Amino acid sequence: MTEDASGVSYKRADHGYFEKRGLQRYAGIWSLWALGVGAVISGHFSGWNFGFATGGWGGLLVAGMIIFVMYLGLVFCIAEMSPALPHTGAAYSFARTAMGPWGGFLTGLCENVEYVVTPAVIVTFITAYVNGIFGLDAAYSPLIWIATYAIFLVLNIFGVALSFRVTLIVTLMSLAVLVLFWVSAIPHMDFGRWALNIAPDGSELPAGNGSWFPFGISGVLATLPFAVWLFLAIEQLPLAAEESVDPKRDMPKGIILGILTLMVSAFMIV
Repeated sequence: MTEDASGVSYKRADHGYFEKRGLQRYAGIWSLWALGVGAVISGHFSGWNFGFATGGWGGLLVAGMIIFVMYLGLVFCIAEMSPALPHTGAAYSFARTAMGPWGGFLTGLCENVEYVVTPAVIVTFITAYVNGIFGLDAAYSPLIWIATYAIFLVLNIFGVALSFRVTLIVTLMSLAVLVLFWVSAIPHMDFGRWALNIAPDGSELPAGNGSWFPFGISGVLATLPFAVWLFLAIEQLPLAAEESVDPKRDMPKGIILGILTLMVSAFMIV
């Protein structure tokens, strides 16, 4: 059946159309948790730290709290919507249902931009680590970008089960590295010297003990884009709704456990 809505013509497919194109249902609560946390965890290694230069330690802490509250609200919303509309389109599907084809189009376009740009940034950070570890010349970076993208692509081509298993393993290893960092760093913390060492003009205070907010409220606002790295991309989790064994039960639990995990990790890092 062909329908017209807001200048857009499209056909309404029957149930048989979707049954032939359904995805493999594999993911349980912990697979979804790993996917949500794994999508964000790279931002706990790089990206957020640039916020020190714009807001100081206090500015980053407050900006992180603001972003967490915003993401918590977002997570509760999509935890309700993803079981009600367990479609691969996720935010696109939500927006199309609520605002029609054009609302879905704009939301889907923005979502695609996010998920194209974010992997590019992640690969850039991975390349920086590889170059630092092996002492490679930056001229070889494009080769590492291609190799990293190829690995991600192959994991998904070989099936959802392998992809979720690798995601779970990498997420657990990443969290283990962070825990090791916290345990080894906390006994050696000199808070006043290293956390409060930025002057209002942006220079370093050799003795530390500066202001919590060296750039004031404007510094907090300028730091919000960097604090986003501590939570960015967990909103992608509803994209796996059709790969969830039981979306109504597993999706809300997986995404809420994920945001709570990220909250603890973000606080410990900052």
